[in-house]
Amino acid sequence: MIRAVFYRKNGSYTGFKARGHAGYGEEGTDIFCAAVSALTINTANSLELLAKEKIAASEHDGFVSFRFTEGITDKGTLLMDSLYLGLSQIAEGDGQKYLEVNIEEV
Repeated sequence: MIRAVFYRKNGSYTGFKARGHAGYGEEGTDIFCAAVSALTINTANSLELLAKEKIAASEHDGFVSFRFTEGITDKGTLLMDSLYLGLSQIAEGDGQKYLEVNIEEV
């Protein structure tokens, strides 16, 4: 199962972490892993390149995380809301067997 956690403090995003493998299909053909990877990596890239957010990111097999090092702008918040929406919709229905999405106050 993939576990995705959005970190928030006082109503603002402070970071994000996703860990694990969906286990839906064989490595390289798992549509849940591919969808989560595409959304999270695209969001991290968009935060840096389009919203000009300052983030510290880490990525390796089955793990991706990033945290905001200088707060978050309205553009960054919109991108994070979009990531939350996308992952939550993937997790609906049968997806809940493969993906868990949570918000954690820090």
